[in-house]
Amino acid sequence: MSLLVLSAKDVDKVVSKFTPNDLVNLMAQVFGSFSSMESPSPLDLSLPHRLNVPTINHSALFMPSRITPFGTAMKVVSVPTASAPPEIKQKGLPGSTLLLDDETGAVKAIINASNLTALRNAAGSLLSAQLLWRADSSTLQTIVAFGAGAQISAHLTLFLQFYPTITNCKVINRSINERVTLLIESLTVKFPNVKFESIASSTAMDSNSNLKVIVQSANIIITATSSRTPLFPSDHVSPGTHLCLIGSYTPEMHEIDTELVNRGGIILVDSREACKIEAGEFIDAGVTKDDNKMVEIGELVELKDPKDKKSSWSPVTSKIDEIKASGDVTIFKSVGVGIQDVAIAYLVAETAAATKVGTVIDL
Repeated sequence: MSLLVLSAKDVDKVVSKFTPNDLVNLMAQVFGSFSSMESPSPLDLSLPHRLNVPTINHSALFMPSRITPFGTAMKVVSVPTASAPPEIKQKGLPGSTLLLDDETGAVKAIINASNLTALRNAAGSLLSAQLLWRADSSTLQTIVAFGAGAQISAHLTLFLQFYPTITNCKVINRSINERVTLLIESLTVKFPNVKFESIASSTAMDSNSNLKVIVQSANIIITATSSRTPLFPSDHVSPGTHLCLIGSYTPEMHEIDTELVNRGGIILVDSREACKIEAGEFIDAGVTKDDNKMVEIGELVELKDPKDKKSSWSPVTSKIDEIKASGDVTIFKSVGVGIQDVAIAYLVAETAAATKVGTVIDL
């Protein structure tokens, strides 16, 4: 028995080999399997509630999960507390994923997962856009993002890779700080044909018309903030826009207003049960009172073989058309599902082993 150890640099090297389609197909498999299991056994699906253990400067979150056909894993993420020193907060959220061997029960891999959470969320969002974008992809030209952290970086990178027609990208953040500047510089190098612009939210809000013009121009809007108040009013959003809401994960958080939720009609979500109790925008809008207002993204995916982790899939056209017809914008809300971590960790570990990346320790 051996143990595979993958550092952050190892993971980056492996992930660089993945195409947007690789990641979208992976999330289609995960969500399709998740939504197709009506009464799964613990061997097929297990999603225990995360365990929170306080430490000196962090809340350590332990998140085990299992899904067939991938396997079992546990992600550990340390979230800095409000009282943590600034130098601790600036280091972000340390994360690691442990993979278990099904036969022996031993840990077979330890993976630096600091950037994998953002990547799997971005892949889920890109899947939602592929399923719900109303027009021809050639008409998709402008993307607007709220926030400038790892989630936004992963989302913009993946979307710009997949949609070469996007020529304008605007990033709105609380301030124009070093993180925003580095993000724009990095994206400019990767996508020289795209015009990037960073805007401080305070500047945009000082001139309401400026914010309105920015938001109205968007074909796709991505939000990844912890805001407790809507980032923009509904009337700023143009009909036909697709929104990916990634930030809020508690009942107190709200990235969009109730009017915009209602304009979305039937909302696409990663997990109906999770969004019922964690998506503040939907709770306030009363979406939880009517399950017909939420459809899981896995319900729009038909897998040829749910037990094959490389199964081909096809979109469920009838349900997609129903969602598009239910409102004048489309909305995908993600609060994150642990089985996404299982799938992407296994893909990273398998690719690393096949390409001889990482350190192997003989046990």
